[in-house]
Amino acid sequence: MEDWFHFPHHAPAIEHRITRENATGLRNWLFAIAALVFAMVLLGGATRLTESGLSITQWKPVTGVIPPLSEKDWLDAFEQYKEIPQFKQLFPDMDLAGFKVIYAWEWTHRLLGRLIGLVFVVGFAWFWIRDRIPQGYKPKLFAILALGGLQGVVGWWMVSSGLVNRVEVAQERLAIHLLLAAALFSACIWIAGGLGPRAPSSVLHGDGPRMRFVSRLALGIVFVQLGLGALVAGLRAGFIDNTWPLMEGGFSPSIETLFSIDPWWRNFLDNPILVQFLHRLTAYVLLALTLLHMIDALSNAKGKARTGAIIVFGHVVLQASLGIATLVMIGPEWLGAPHIALALAHQAVGFGVLAVTTLEARRLGEAAS
Repeated sequence: MEDWFHFPHHAPAIEHRITRENATGLRNWLFAIAALVFAMVLLGGATRLTESGLSITQWKPVTGVIPPLSEKDWLDAFEQYKEIPQFKQLFPDMDLAGFKVIYAWEWTHRLLGRLIGLVFVVGFAWFWIRDRIPQGYKPKLFAILALGGLQGVVGWWMVSSGLVNRVEVAQERLAIHLLLAAALFSACIWIAGGLGPRAPSSVLHGDGPRMRFVSRLALGIVFVQLGLGALVAGLRAGFIDNTWPLMEGGFSPSIETLFSIDPWWRNFLDNPILVQFLHRLTAYVLLALTLLHMIDALSNAKGKARTGAIIVFGHVVLQASLGIATLVMIGPEWLGAPHIALALAHQAVGFGVLAVTTLEARRLGEAAS
């Protein structure tokens, strides 16, 4: 009988004999980590949309878990916030009560990050001590741990960019921060997807390599799209050109508009019109690719590989629809809770697309092997 962790056939059976319950525990733990990262991304999105991300102007990885407890502590934290450009230029009329609200968003965001690290370290240690980590998986789990640590450092690097000479964080650092979160999320799902029995999933002879390539290409494009989405958010590019399918009066803005900044390559990071246009184009490419993949799977795949292709395409359609709605419904009356909810739904489904695309690529990798 095939072992639950897909060990190499030469792996000593006694040294790493893993029961179904052990496999389920490790898999569920990784899925729980992914769920916490998902919650962290949504909380981060809410923190950004409420302009709360710069409310804590110091990075204290350990002692920062304790919020201000006295009136004096709150006043000290507020005075530190008053020193940065965001307060002086955007919120000079904010009072202490308003500051406490934005502080709560950012503090909760950082607290959840610490919680994810704690849950991962404790779980990793527990599975290791009980010899429930199969051969070859420890380096993968260490890589996730290192990625999580890097994410904390990059998070502060991002915040620090908004404390001097800016009223918001640098958009390229925001994109890196989100992409690291996406990598953590996808890695947990990818590894968890390889634990347990292989689900019935097959492709017709000769079609496997092609379908595997397309599924992995789609996964790569999802990462590109998430990075572009972060740039759109950081540049507030969603507040311009709020029409669809036309943009600047046509399908594409003029070359002069798309590359109005010198040197030309800075447009890919600093020009909100080009960034939004690329975000749209990438959505069209992803929609077309997943549609073709679904048609291919309906003809040449069975089981969960086939079902997964349908689910991926459905998620992409929903995500594109939410993106269009978020864009065209922006207006003065939408700058409050309704628009925040719509924008967060767009971000949530974006990570849903990442999840199902990761699983489809993982599944087709097995089916095509």
